[in-house]
Amino acid sequence: MRTGLAVLLLALPLSAVVAHAQLEPDPDAPPVSTAPAVPEDQTPVATFKLNVNLVDLFFTVKDNHGELVPHLTENDCKVFEDNVQQKLKSFVAETNQPLTLGILLDTSGSQYRLLPMEQEAGTEFLNRVMRPKDEAFLVSFDVNVDLLQDFTNSPRDLAHSLNKAQINTAGGNGGGIPGMGGGPVPVSDPKGTLLYDAIYLASAQKLSTETGRKALVILTDGEDEGSTTKIQDAIAAAQRNNVMIYIILMADKMSYWNAGMGYYGYSAAKKIADETGGRLIDVGNNSTKLEAAFEQIEDELRTQYVASYVPSNSKLDGTFRRISVNCGKGNKVQVRKGYFAPKG
Repeated sequence: MRTGLAVLLLALPLSAVVAHAQLEPDPDAPPVSTAPAVPEDQTPVATFKLNVNLVDLFFTVKDNHGELVPHLTENDCKVFEDNVQQKLKSFVAETNQPLTLGILLDTSGSQYRLLPMEQEAGTEFLNRVMRPKDEAFLVSFDVNVDLLQDFTNSPRDLAHSLNKAQINTAGGNGGGIPGMGGGPVPVSDPKGTLLYDAIYLASAQKLSTETGRKALVILTDGEDEGSTTKIQDAIAAAQRNNVMIYIILMADKMSYWNAGMGYYGYSAAKKIADETGGRLIDVGNNSTKLEAAFEQIEDELRTQYVASYVPSNSKLDGTFRRISVNCGKGNKVQVRKGYFAPKG
């Protein structure tokens, strides 16, 4: 079981477990048919189910000055899968489609000086970005992965949970002890930062059954320590569930240098964001840059294009298919790098 799994499974209703027990058949009982008898004048008709692998792409387009490009049409953009151009089923500019959002907050010791700033800016962002049909949840990660607020469309509830978050190093920097308020699943490394586990759990469990636009906004220094999930598996979980990941890189680099440690979070964070169609925004420990980062993410989430197509490669082989989108010379398209085909 992955670290933090117990937290995200707490919401499972007990009635589902009870119902399963009640429905378990007696292995010694003879089979009993509950199907209604077929009238003599009716003949059973065979039915067939056709699986269609429809790929949805959510992307933004920027010009060579970094400005968002609106008002593009299907004739302006071409979609390629493994270098083969695809025939689009639909192409629309979306500004009001409901958004499902996950906020992942790094509460490890390295964020001790930055957490209050993140809470203040995050609260303002949620108040601005959330609309009546949107939903969001909040997860913290440190030596554990904790669900602080389940799905809600209330910015007030999200902000309340966000402001209650605390640094947890399992015994330092104001953190608590795992299993006693600091998180339910202790790990062997008291300085762990389970970034990859948090991404995997949020993508594979919280967002796997959601539809439409899905995004994770992660406030972290990009350093992972102690995850059982590898970085590529975390990325794959997001790609399988069509989740864009925006990473706001919050790093008090001076604290690393004062401690005689190197800082290595940037490259991993950029890889996660680029592969999933999101973006990395490095703000250091600057509150003004942090506010600007949230504004950029809000603008991008509200200025997106949605293209859908049925792949020309119809094989249900579970392989990874590379995606690229071209919307004219000089324009840069921000889109996930690919998807996993379903298995037959």
